[in-house]
Amino acid sequence: MNAASNKIATAGNKGDRVRSDCFVTLEMKNKGGLIIDIKSKVKVMFGKAIKDLTVDILNFFEIKNANISIEDAGALPFVLAARIEATIRQLVKTDKEYLLELIPENQYQTKRDIFRFSRLYLPGNTPSLMINAGIHKPNGIILDLEDAVAPDKKFEASFVVRNALRQVDYYGAERMVRINQVPQGLIDLEFLVPHNVNLILVPKCEDKAQIVAVNKRIESIKKKKGISGNIWLMPIIESTLGVIKAYDIASSADNIVAIAIGLEDYTADLGTQRTKEGSESFFARSMVVNAARAAGVQPIDSVFSDISDMEALKQNVLVSKSLGFDGMGCIHPRQIEVIHKNFAPQEAEIEKAKKIVNAFIIATEKGLGVVSLGSKMIDPPVVKRAQKSVNLAISLGILNKNWREEFK
Repeated sequence: MNAASNKIATAGNKGDRVRSDCFVTLEMKNKGGLIIDIKSKVKVMFGKAIKDLTVDILNFFEIKNANISIEDAGALPFVLAARIEATIRQLVKTDKEYLLELIPENQYQTKRDIFRFSRLYLPGNTPSLMINAGIHKPNGIILDLEDAVAPDKKFEASFVVRNALRQVDYYGAERMVRINQVPQGLIDLEFLVPHNVNLILVPKCEDKAQIVAVNKRIESIKKKKGISGNIWLMPIIESTLGVIKAYDIASSADNIVAIAIGLEDYTADLGTQRTKEGSESFFARSMVVNAARAAGVQPIDSVFSDISDMEALKQNVLVSKSLGFDGMGCIHPRQIEVIHKNFAPQEAEIEKAKKIVNAFIIATEKGLGVVSLGSKMIDPPVVKRAQKSVNLAISLGILNKNWREEFK
């Protein structure tokens, strides 16, 4: 193994507020064997397990002489392994990966047209926020390698995210990762594609060439690793140029299932301040919705950054829904319930949709070419929208699947 002796590498987080994490310091030596120093409040119970894992990883990478110090704050094995490997890979030139078991709870694929009301952003280098994120029931969980990770922490975050994809139970949520901006983000894919990621978010997308590059790298990795199954893409539009090219981007690949808009960067590019009312972003949001609908993919709105104002969030969701969006991002679990409740069909909407769908079914059964409700003719797009509302209400448990009984 080609290692640099007498060099030191670190990875992880430490401090009084750090939990479910650790800080690892590795010093390569020319002799002296392995010296392992573990500092942990739970050393009595888990010290041996931590040491055994450390020795196993060092042996896997054929490291015979090193000093390694671990300051543990309750890190789970997937975090310990990520931190230790990150220090090794800073000092050792190798293509080997120390991979923990892919838990059975995570061995599921997601469909193109699933509901994506909410997607919860989690910093890719903060494992404490990942561990129980699934219990809040967001539609998607985003492990973020881009803006939420400091530049000097991005390398080590890649190992945490890779291991989290394999080891953290997401309770059925779509496993998403936001990579760094292309071309840097192409390197991130090596840590994601082989490890059961469902969807990749492509940030600051301004041209379909970025999507082509991402898919080319995905297919190359899948072929090399013998991987099958879909990996969906969600480009994020975050600039004035991206808004203008939104349709070209949204229609550039078959595995694009949604496009999102990022309003913090967009308003900065526009040269204005983002407001709760959102009048400054009306044009951009409308463009993204129209581009998405024209391309046959889901339009997804930006995050709402004030996590303390639930009423303002509700109003933002209602406006977003009225513009045609199918969902939005969130940065705190408490936002999920408000987002789900207000993106879901409301009572009046459901009642109207039921009448339209019922009229359509009756017309079809009678062989009529025209659908009418009372004295009004119902066009096919209206029926399609109503059917979508009914299906959504049933899937969310708002409407009984035998709802047509009330019309008989």
